Order: sequence, then C-alpha cells, then structure tokens
Amino acid sequence: MTHLINTQQAQTETESQILQQTQILGKKEIRAVEISFYDHEIYAGNELIATITHDTDDFVTQRWVVMVNGIEIHRSNTWAKCDSYITWHYTQGTLPTQQQQIEATTGNEIMAQIATECEKFEFDIFDDGIYYNDTKLGEVSCTDGNWWVTRASSQQHHKIPCDSAFSAVWFLQILLASPDIDAKRTSFIGAQSEISHREGLLDKPCDELTAIQWEQLKKYKPLPENMALLTA
Repeated sequence: MTHLINTQQAQTETESQILQQTQILGKKEIRAVEISFYDHEIYAGNELIATITHDTDDFVTQRWVVMVNGIEIHRSNTWAKCDSYITWHYTQGTLPTQQQQIEATTGNEIMAQIATECEKFEFDIFDDGIYYNDTKLGEVSCTDGNWWVTRASSQQHHKIPCDSAFSAVWFLQILLASPDIDAKRTSFIGAQSEISHREGLLDKPCDELTAIQWEQLKKYKPLPENMALLTA
C-alpha cells in the first residue's frame, strides 16, 4: 500500500513538472523569420529553436523539412505543417534543443556599417582606407566593440576612439572640410561633447531643468544624415 502511495505521489510530481514546463514554454511567442522564400528560422522569444527549409531534389513529395542543429527531424508537404510540428513539440518539451549561435560583430557587419555612413558623404572605401576624390582620408574600423578612426596625414596613425561608425566617418568629413588639423580634431571632439550633453538633458525630469538648460534644449537638433553643413 505504501509503495502504491509513493508511486502515485511520484507520478503526480512528474505530471506537475511537465505541466509547469509546458506553461513556461507556452508563454514564449513562437515566430518565423524569413531568410528567403524557402528558408525560415523559427524563434521562441529571442531563442532560435529550429529552421524550416525546402528540398529541391527530384521525386520528393514532402519537400518542406524541419532542421535542428543542421539535422533533419521532420518532413511535410506544406510549410504550415512543419511550423505546427515545431510549435507542438516545443510546447510539449519534446523538440530537440537547438544550439544557440554566439553573437559577434563580423567583419562583414563592420564593413556594412562603415559603407552606410560613407555613402552619406560620397566617400569611397578601399582595402587600405577611405578616400574622397582619390585622396585618402584615413581608416575606420571596430576592435572588440570599440570604434576608432585614423587620419592618413598622421605619421603615427594614432587611433582616435569614437562611439559609432557614424562618429568615425563624420570625423573624416570634418578633416575634409576644415583647413587646420588641430581645429578639425577640436571641432569633432567639441561637437560630440555638446551633442552628448544636450541628449543627456532629454533624459532629465522637466522640473529638474534649469533655465539655462531649457535654452540649451531649444537649440538641440538631432544629427542629420549629411553633416556637411555642420562642418563647413
């Protein structure tokens, strides 16, 4: 009799744990991110749980494939059925665990950000740096999450820290627009400091702002895409 009671208690605890886990999993929004028409990533919240792809081999009737960690675990004749399969097994806790990718800023992502900012100023990007009308202005890159810029006219190629790809490329625009190198760097650092100061005021409660700070906020404008007018 005692053995039967213990068995029932253990079964009840197991069922309770399964129900609790199912409720937790069910609270996460399951969504599909389209990579291409035939390739989708399936997420629960921000966590990748599976992928759906399309098999183009001849004589295949169930072309839609569910993949976890690059391994096929299910096939169906429609994308929707694959999506339902993933959702059901995930909420039941029976879907294999997808190994998460380590997020890191790749060289391609860095170059894409630099290219976006250079396009605003009509700068050209080559392997050895950034140019304007065949004149090298300097180099921009990101190391361990820290953006920096160097100017071509500097013999030591000292890396000047920046807070973003935009700030780094903007510095090169200031170099191009200002005739004096020292004035160029002073203008850049001063402008960054002033913008950061005024943006900081936006976060303060209204009743804590002084009359002078209110006047500073009146003059605040978000940075436009093209900084030529500010650096002229």
